[in-house]
Amino acid sequence: MARKRSTSRSSKRATPRRTPADDAAAKAARRDPISRRSQIVWASLVAAMTGVGGLLFAVGGGPGPSGAGVALPALLATGAPNSLEAIFNTRSAVEPGTWQAIVIHDSGSPVGTPASLDEQARSMNLQGLGHHFVVGNGNGIGDGEIHIGYRWLKQSPGAHTAGSNADWYNRNAIGICLIGDGSRQKFSPAQVRRLTQLVDTLCRELDIPADRVFLHRDVGPSTSPGRLFPEAAFREALRGSR
Repeated sequence: MARKRSTSRSSKRATPRRTPADDAAAKAARRDPISRRSQIVWASLVAAMTGVGGLLFAVGGGPGPSGAGVALPALLATGAPNSLEAIFNTRSAVEPGTWQAIVIHDSGSPVGTPASLDEQARSMNLQGLGHHFVVGNGNGIGDGEIHIGYRWLKQSPGAHTAGSNADWYNRNAIGICLIGDGSRQKFSPAQVRRLTQLVDTLCRELDIPADRVFLHRDVGPSTSPGRLFPEAAFREALRGSR
């Protein structure tokens, strides 16, 4: 596989006009973290995306084989963040400046696999798994296992964010899905640790600022990844790893 990536600081993109991510970051800094919007279901996600043109990016990447992607087992991702370098062995080059934010989701169910998420997405007329990465909890795929989705391998836009700015986030933000229902059950320590390593690696290599790492509830009409997601500890760990 061709691997072309630039990590030079000199290639860092110039800051353009204000983006939806700028507005979301400012809002998150001011907001009471206890205040959350109500949960939406998959059908609502599709409806919202369709309403604002987000569905364009759900189908724009072209269809992928069911569950297509690459698994990065937990044992291969337990070390330092640079142990995740394999995620940059993509089929299409990772171009500097393409990815400007990260959005974290949960799957909404305690058990799941990339294949089951892919099937669920297709039942909603989406072209396969909408997230770029999936992190397992041991119920379906390994605890802390990272699935690299076909959209990331092809460097295609995602189909993971709803709301008025869905187009921007699906085009410019990396979608990461944690298997689990964060409204009812805590995520496993290995899962959160692997998420932190993954996000840290993506931020460092792609020059994504920490304040552009969002939860879905920060940018769309959702409570995902749920009230039990350990946001404070996650952000503290992320700061400590920089």
